Amino acid sequence: MRQIAVIGAGITGITTAYALNEKGYDVTVIDRQRYAAMETSFANGGQLSASNAEVWNSWATVLKGIKWMFTPDAPLLMNPMPSWHKYSWMAEFLANIPNYKANTVETTRLAIQARNYMFDIARREGIDFNHETRGILHIYRDKAAQDGARAISALYAAGGLERREVTPSEIRAIEPTLHGTYYGGFFTPSDSTGDIHKFTFGLAEVCRAKGVRFINEASVDRVTHTGKGRDGTGVEIALTIAPDAEDAAPTRETFAFDAVVVCAGIGSRAIGAQLGDRVNIYPVKGYSITVMLDDEESHNAAPWVSLLDDKTKIVTSRLGKDRFRVAGTAEFNGENRDIRADRIRPLTDWVRKLFPGVSTERAVPWAGLRPMMPNMMPRVDAGAKPGVFYNTGHGHLGWTLSCATAEIIAAKVASAMPVEAPAPMLRMAAE
Repeated sequence: MRQIAVIGAGITGITTAYALNEKGYDVTVIDRQRYAAMETSFANGGQLSASNAEVWNSWATVLKGIKWMFTPDAPLLMNPMPSWHKYSWMAEFLANIPNYKANTVETTRLAIQARNYMFDIARREGIDFNHETRGILHIYRDKAAQDGARAISALYAAGGLERREVTPSEIRAIEPTLHGTYYGGFFTPSDSTGDIHKFTFGLAEVCRAKGVRFINEASVDRVTHTGKGRDGTGVEIALTIAPDAEDAAPTRETFAFDAVVVCAGIGSRAIGAQLGDRVNIYPVKGYSITVMLDDEESHNAAPWVSLLDDKTKIVTSRLGKDRFRVAGTAEFNGENRDIRADRIRPLTDWVRKLFPGVSTERAVPWAGLRPMMPNMMPRVDAGAKPGVFYNTGHGHLGWTLSCATAEIIAAKVASAMPVEAPAPMLRMAAE
């Protein structure tokens, strides 16, 4: 049986491992954290949102970014300090503006496909992830924003998504807890929300029960294409593995596999370079707060319908009775995981204004680094060398697209490397 390594135990890595296991591969997942979904897949906005499939490659986004550059609490913020990676990424981002419409339509199609896979997996495997199927409501504060939404809606329709324009009175009927005055909105009944961490962790446990191996607390030191396998496949992955005992030293081991699927988020760029591939991912930081609904008034005052506020670029999801997730912002600041108070404050202020009955006394802040490609499309394909594959670079839509891209990459692996193969490579001795 073919041995496949999946690097990364976030949502894309775990869904990829599941899809490969279902096709009969011998799968090993490698991750530097102790558990699955402990980085970017830990506390995102929670939306499974085909209605947020619009790619960012537009002059409108660029102009807003320039306007917001020196506003600390702006929805989009870029550190102007020079960096070759950042500015080369930006140049490619601009070069993809002509592909805005086609990529938005294709992303919408992927999102619809992904939701079908995900719901089927959750039902088949019995995974509880606070899934709410109440739709997503986009709200707009002026005519210009609503007119822009109509144009985007036409692209979504071309991708197969049905949603409807709603009036201010319909907004109040859809989500009665929402305060404020709005020009109009769009409602997508088929979109939904859920806890990405609970789903990913639950699916990882399903994979483990099905025979997928996990090497956790393991940092990838080197990935080398050996070509020792059939048809020139074969990789070796050198790891530093954290010790089991507090007073023990880390161990360094090298493992051999027939193939590797790189699902390493922002780490995919460095791994790709080792394998001869350019994977131009840039980390774009997003923030969230999880508001603990500790009293009855907060329970009743928090929305159940998921929201996207176009002006502030803030999204919400209700994660069961006792938790309310609020997320937003995009920060171009390199591989920086700091949780900044001036980026968290707009989220708590937004809750106080739009949902004044919700107590923010216990609001848990979080930040994660979205792995973004310049064209805003995930990289789901084979690398230059046999046995190397990528499923990474999903940006702000990893949760939404993951189950579709996992199926796509598993199909590509199966086409290039059928399950039937000579005796598998053996694990190499410790270095």
